Amino acid sequence: MALEAPPRSTDCDVLVIGGGVNGTGLARDLALRGLRTILVERNDLAYGASGNSSGMIHGGPRYLTTHPAVTRSSCVDSGYIQKIAPHMIFRIPFVMPVFGRGIDARVRFDAFDAFFAVYDEYQPLKRGKRHTRLTPEETLTLVPGLREDDLYGSITFDEWGIYGNRLCVANAVDAVEHGCKVLVHTTVERIVVQDGRATGVVARDRLDGRAYELSARAVVNCTGAWGPITAATAGLEGKLRVRPGKGVHLVLDRPVCDVGVMADAIDGRQIFIEPWGNTAIIGTTDDDTYADLDDLPVSTDEVRYLVEGIEKVLPRVREARIIGTTVGARPSLYAWGPMEDALSREHEVIDHAPHGVEGLYSLTGGKLASYRMFAQEAADVLAPRLGNNTPCTTHTAPLPGGERIVDAAQLAERFGIPRYAADRLVARHGARAEGMLSAAGRAGRAVVCSHEPVLACEVRWAVEHEFARTLLDVARRTHLGYGACGGTDCALGGAVIAGEALGWSPAEVRAQAAELLRARHRSRLPAIGDKQARAEALTMAALRSLGRLASP
Repeated sequence: MALEAPPRSTDCDVLVIGGGVNGTGLARDLALRGLRTILVERNDLAYGASGNSSGMIHGGPRYLTTHPAVTRSSCVDSGYIQKIAPHMIFRIPFVMPVFGRGIDARVRFDAFDAFFAVYDEYQPLKRGKRHTRLTPEETLTLVPGLREDDLYGSITFDEWGIYGNRLCVANAVDAVEHGCKVLVHTTVERIVVQDGRATGVVARDRLDGRAYELSARAVVNCTGAWGPITAATAGLEGKLRVRPGKGVHLVLDRPVCDVGVMADAIDGRQIFIEPWGNTAIIGTTDDDTYADLDDLPVSTDEVRYLVEGIEKVLPRVREARIIGTTVGARPSLYAWGPMEDALSREHEVIDHAPHGVEGLYSLTGGKLASYRMFAQEAADVLAPRLGNNTPCTTHTAPLPGGERIVDAAQLAERFGIPRYAADRLVARHGARAEGMLSAAGRAGRAVVCSHEPVLACEVRWAVEHEFARTLLDVARRTHLGYGACGGTDCALGGAVIAGEALGWSPAEVRAQAAELLRARHRSRLPAIGDKQARAEALTMAALRSLGRLASP
């Protein structure tokens, strides 16, 4: 059924609530079709699961036997994402070691071989390489330090990594460049319902307290695990249900190995370690959570669970230092009974008209790897009802920076920046890195954070072009302070640059720097051990120097 024609006083055709990958992906799709769109995000872009995921647009081999449609859609969308954002993806080969002796080990090895032979059929969809069988000697050559006793061999398979934060930002930027408006740190206090129809929202800026009343022809709830809470503001308590699953990841101070390695945790769940730029990521847990979604806790037990599982196959992991943890809540489709690992990763577009509210929709479920397809499906429902029959172009139109490949070495030589800085800048911004450096003077090309690294112009760019309003926003977009220093080398310098663009007072500059240091400290607290003591002492000293020491 077509929605009512808009009075010209409406602020937009579609108001999207939620700045994760589903919300930003949908806002981009709608904007490219010419629909007037506003995106409202309570915290920051990629604040939830999208920015705290495993960072892969993987095909999902784990879903192959139970939800093969999820595997196929993930692989199809992975192929499209590689085409529209080639700069922010990178190949991650994985190794699955098999341990044991005799017939049992051979049967398990052959079973894995057969399983990945089926997964190979999906590889062309995402430009992946076919699996291979490796002998123990070949496996140890590929993964030095892997446990040698009882190693029967290994199976390799191929996946792709992606920067989840950057993916959300790029979608939002492109949406704005096609007419969308983005409001971050703005909470929706109420979805306005008049005569059984959603007509807009009442929202409030959480930083300056300003209130908004925004009218729309349709409202879409893309708030993920927060979805039921958002729907309740329209009077739909109990009409939308999700089953939030908490996923914890650990970030190490070095890659540890050049490929990803699969392992079994103590309860038999599969976990992994993967190289991630200058660091490594260990993941992931999957547990039902009833905690505050804005402040999900990470426990020492969860850290130990992951480290001990990886140590079982890769003992050298203990040589690395944990420099942070990430945590997010997956918005899994609700089901009573199955264990968390068995929950569907399918997605749904829910029309709330049968619940008594026309013009209100919710997007629930899904995964990072198939976000674009999910957004297209939702836009294909919405657009015709709004009188718009423009076809989807998000699978062919490049995301900002993805329009052409940039040579990082040439960029480094041309602008006089370190090669490692050019590599990271191109990975985050693609072809737009050139324009950023061209507009920056010598001071703007200085390295502010050497561990990631981050340039001064990138900090300012995050504020001026990517909706960053706090130093933590800048950090999410650039990884400022996310390296081994934990912000002690760069928090204040980054705050000064951001403060110049945002008009902060000296006191606010110090406060923003201190908040970044405290946030990084909190992310390490569950993993503090003997290797952390020196780093935490440096953090406390840095906080004291800012005059902002407080209980973390």
